[in-house]
Amino acid sequence: MIVLGLDTCLTACSAAVTDGERVLARISQTMARGHQERLAPLAAEAMAAAGLGFDRLDRVGVTLGPGSFTGLRVGLAFAQGLAAALSIPLVGVGTLEALAAEAPDGLAFVVLDARRDQVYFQAFEGGVALSAPDAISLEVAAARLAELGAGRDVTLVGSGAALLAPMAPGARVIEIDGADPVAVARLAAGRAPTPAKPLYLRAPDARLPGA
Repeated sequence: MIVLGLDTCLTACSAAVTDGERVLARISQTMARGHQERLAPLAAEAMAAAGLGFDRLDRVGVTLGPGSFTGLRVGLAFAQGLAAALSIPLVGVGTLEALAAEAPDGLAFVVLDARRDQVYFQAFEGGVALSAPDAISLEVAAARLAELGAGRDVTLVGSGAALLAPMAPGARVIEIDGADPVAVARLAAGRAPTPAKPLYLRAPDARLPGA
């Protein structure tokens, strides 16, 4: 199964093409904004690097959030349009789930710095979610870490991993800012397509004038 995996939710614009376990192409460009202009050319570059036309795709995978409101909407809109044009399935993948793929087998906590004294947080074991994704304070995240990770070897993954590291002495810390599009593609290949909807865990930072 040939899959195009896309991620625009955090600090990069990324695309990868996989065929089963084989990685045919992977391109990632760090950027805080400008995903809308860059994503389509990036996806085309990934397909060209894989030596394939878009007509060879079997499905598209895309991260749904949490992350940048603008970024995740750009990624989802492009993926929806591409999948519709090609008449192939679209599969949404949670950003935290994709990041969890970076952890070794065992208990892992994905922690993203969400600003405003919050983190995006989700627990996994062997890649299986133990909790729902959530936006919580660092104190609440530390309490959940203590409850689930007491006496166990744990891995902390994500841009907020270092924030929780002092609460988990000896934990393996993997500080990464964005999801690997290869993980997105592989996760998308392994599940049945479902309606892809953005995952918003809190209200946007932007406010209307006078609000």
